[in-house]
Amino acid sequence: MGVGILNDPAVMYSGALGSCPPVCILKDNTMASLYKMPITALSGIGTKKARMFEKLGIKSVGDLLTFYPRAYEDWSNVEKINNLQYGGIYCIKAILAAPITDSVIKGGRIISRGSVYDDTGALQIVFFNNRYISGMLKSGAEYFFYGKIVSDRYSAQMVAPTFSPVSDGMKIHAIYKQTAGLVSKTISNAVKQAISLMPKNVNDPLPEQVCKTFSLCGLREAIIGIHFPKNKEQLETARKRLVTEELVVLNLGMRNLREHSRGTSGIKIKQDYSEEFEKYLPFTLTNAQKHAISDCCKDMMTKSSPMNRLVQGDVGSGKTAVAASICYTVIKNGFQAAFMAPTEILARQHYETFSQLLENTGIKIALLTGALKESEKKQIRSDLSEGKTDLVIGTHALITGKTEFKNLGIAVTDEQHRFGVAQRAKLLGKGENPHLLVMSATPIPRTLGLIIFGDLDISVIDELPPSRKPVKTVAFDSTQRSRVYGFIRQEIAAGRQAYIVCPLVEEGELDNVASAEEYAAELMLKEFSDIPVGIVHGKMKSDEKEAVMEKFAANEYSLLVATTVIEVGVDVPNASVMVIENAERFGLSQLHQLRGRVGRGSFQSYCVLISDNNSLTVRKRLEIMCSTNNGFVIADQDLKMRGPGDFFGERQHGLPQLSIADFADSKSLELSQEISDYIMLTYKDLRCDELHLLKAEIDVLFNRGGQNSLN
Repeated sequence: MGVGILNDPAVMYSGALGSCPPVCILKDNTMASLYKMPITALSGIGTKKARMFEKLGIKSVGDLLTFYPRAYEDWSNVEKINNLQYGGIYCIKAILAAPITDSVIKGGRIISRGSVYDDTGALQIVFFNNRYISGMLKSGAEYFFYGKIVSDRYSAQMVAPTFSPVSDGMKIHAIYKQTAGLVSKTISNAVKQAISLMPKNVNDPLPEQVCKTFSLCGLREAIIGIHFPKNKEQLETARKRLVTEELVVLNLGMRNLREHSRGTSGIKIKQDYSEEFEKYLPFTLTNAQKHAISDCCKDMMTKSSPMNRLVQGDVGSGKTAVAASICYTVIKNGFQAAFMAPTEILARQHYETFSQLLENTGIKIALLTGALKESEKKQIRSDLSEGKTDLVIGTHALITGKTEFKNLGIAVTDEQHRFGVAQRAKLLGKGENPHLLVMSATPIPRTLGLIIFGDLDISVIDELPPSRKPVKTVAFDSTQRSRVYGFIRQEIAAGRQAYIVCPLVEEGELDNVASAEEYAAELMLKEFSDIPVGIVHGKMKSDEKEAVMEKFAANEYSLLVATTVIEVGVDVPNASVMVIENAERFGLSQLHQLRGRVGRGSFQSYCVLISDNNSLTVRKRLEIMCSTNNGFVIADQDLKMRGPGDFFGERQHGLPQLSIADFADSKSLELSQEISDYIMLTYKDLRCDELHLLKAEIDVLFNRGGQNSLN
């Protein structure tokens, strides 16, 4: 990073986001930045060791400065040797009684032993396969030793302790991610050298006024404090500063997308037709749905820029009806609408739902997916380009170069976290700055939502239709499976249907986790040999999956065995039971999404979580599921327990990998939001002189501002 700052004589600034270099340091006009200084410039690091550093993503001295510790050992509580107990982890201050002795044991391994003492007693220290340790510890010198106390047949010993000379005065030691041949202490010594190259006066991307107002330390102090904190307070001060800056850069960047990326809309919506649309509905909209519709119509009718709005609601809250109303208004104003779903099954589901909601309105709807015949796709695209089709619902087929619109007025995307900004931009590029409505049934905590959807205004549907009954959820172990099967039979006998979900099984996984195919075959042969059982999983072809789902929706199958392919988009009101096998393998938010597949009719529905895992973490997660149907409460808990990577699945949120910040840290998220508000209120424009370093970070993060001149 560092676009536009190379003229500064002494610069260091941090973004610590993604793979971009977040620190640049220039000591004078002729010295290369530390990001251009190879790691081999440091003493003791040759070509061989440099390759080890490169495995950790460290190629330059600058990379090293923002290779933040993964953990810390607190040496602030020094214990006397006579107070040590077996199994405990302690820090002691002791003198090495005699030189370390090495001996070779079975297999050619080296074991190194020494004796240390304080004024209360003596203790043996032991190291394995460290041929250099005897030269690192000097007889008669005093050290801090930190490690676990174990016993051999003769006495207590501290095994493979970390250590530091007492003269260093360090009370908290950083622990770094390691790789073969490169231990944490070696990395720490290299970081110490890198810090010595930092200039004393460092230009800071956060203005001094911001740092003073929010009690943030300077950047140089933060870099030193995060690597070599003298106490807990210094560590917290450093961490607060670095975490806050990361989140502020991300927050402001997302806001910048919203405010400046799309300019003025060419789509003029003059009249709100939502009340007219309501007359076609066979049900009454909730107040939350009406508020969301009103928010969208106000955006489209009063703003000069296009609407950029997220409608976020729990499973079954009625987001599709909201989207249909907005599309109806846009179409009645003379424009086309496009609705993009992440899967073929979901696209077909929405096509059928929209067809019902817009029946008798005269609006022409089409379905465009990759599974269609080429001749069918060609005809649909022709109708779109000529304006004969008002609303198209589809998958990624909507954003291919072959798909053109006559006058696209609004783009709608469903399950927003499954689409990246680039995919969304491709769909918007099909018109003249059309309006954008995105929907998500994945409840996201408010503070995290402000970061992830910072380029969007947010409407929350926090009210369920009165016909929706809460799903009753229970947790069982496998010994109660026969009882569960009996209950499924009971519900099917009453005319209902049921799901059994198995986790996706990869080759080589544990034997006690059955694949969906194996499980379904066993059920067909044994417990449910007299009941029609369907199976659907991700490795089936799209048309095969759709055929099974259509039969299940038509009640030709009473029981459906599936993987999480059914997590979104399958609406079968007649289904009343959801059984989730090996429930510990799913995150809370994913379990909640699966549970949302039942309870869509007027009768009571049930979710059964089966798990033999008795760990405290798993038990707590399952207890949360059994105690609430509130998706936002569940999302908060899921985020705290697992973090955003797992929360969304495999990097589905599309955000850059953070170096030090944690999305589960709601306090830091809220502070970054507050600081971002303050910056925009105080400085008005990110392009002002006071924010030029901060703006440079944002530009690089969002790939604006041209080539990174630090590379």
